[in-house]
Amino acid sequence: MNESWGYRLQHLARMSDERGLFEHALFDAPRLEHGYCTDYNARLLAVASREPDEPLARALSRSAINFVMSAQTDAGLVHNRLGRDGTYRWMDDAGTEDWWGRAIWGLGVAASSHPNSGLRAEASWAFRRSARQRSPYIHAMSFAALGAAEVLAVSPPDDLARQLLMDAREVIESHTWSSDWPWPEERLTYANGAIAEAMIAIGTSLLDRSALDRGLAMLEWLMQMQQSGDHLSVVGVGGRGPDDAGPQFDQQPIEVAALADACWRAWTVTGDDTWMRGVLSAAAWFDGANDVGVRMFDASTGGGYDGLTPLGPNLNQGAESTLAFISTMQRASSLQRISQLATGR
Repeated sequence: MNESWGYRLQHLARMSDERGLFEHALFDAPRLEHGYCTDYNARLLAVASREPDEPLARALSRSAINFVMSAQTDAGLVHNRLGRDGTYRWMDDAGTEDWWGRAIWGLGVAASSHPNSGLRAEASWAFRRSARQRSPYIHAMSFAALGAAEVLAVSPPDDLARQLLMDAREVIESHTWSSDWPWPEERLTYANGAIAEAMIAIGTSLLDRSALDRGLAMLEWLMQMQQSGDHLSVVGVGGRGPDDAGPQFDQQPIEVAALADACWRAWTVTGDDTWMRGVLSAAAWFDGANDVGVRMFDASTGGGYDGLTPLGPNLNQGAESTLAFISTMQRASSLQRISQLATGR
């Protein structure tokens, strides 16, 4: 395991204030004028919930859950964009787009695994508020399914989480599939691994072998599509269709992190070392095993770079890319700990 695959949370703290995590950065400084969004505060909640209950992770968790809960309406719909213009007003209508799904995901992770029992209880209550809603969008339902699977893992009788998983499967499988393009969307877009991971989670949680097998097949195809020689070559910001070829740019760290999460889940379910290698290849992408051969994080700040261009990294260190970097390193580091336990080192 490469020792440079460590990570720190300090850049997330630098990108935050008392309200929450800012969305954009100019190099390593937050761009305050662009405000905040639920998408990344929810992802922050999931990432911080995987950490020990130490002061920095605890503060980030508290900030993130407060933000996510403030974004919820009584009916469980979710706002996304909060302006920082002195009034802190929501800039959009509440709905069930991606941020609704990510809110459920973050709350589900916190409810199942946060080390603080009080925060777990709070997250569980907020999860139930939004898990009553449904979205027609495949990504939103996939993100929500990941949160529901976390809840069901620690509370098997939870009918609300179970029904959400069943409905997510219906949305994913209602899209067009073909043998030539075995994917439920016409193009690969962003965080594609989350869709495959959702199917794996659905199959595992509901003891549904056909859903599990389909999810694993989706992930295998997705990894093959985004492999070039011995490294990942992920979809560019414009997406990829059946007639497109790689390498593509700008490559987004969120895609790499979604692959790492999906391979991690596949490995925990199957024990197949193929998926362990998938996690490690995602971590290696950040460490320079990519189409340009450059490191995709700032070792001095701990921030992730915003995208891989043909000329190197976009040096801005925004919320999405930093969370993607840290999440991927969490997965790789956990494999390192498991390997050390297995070998007695």
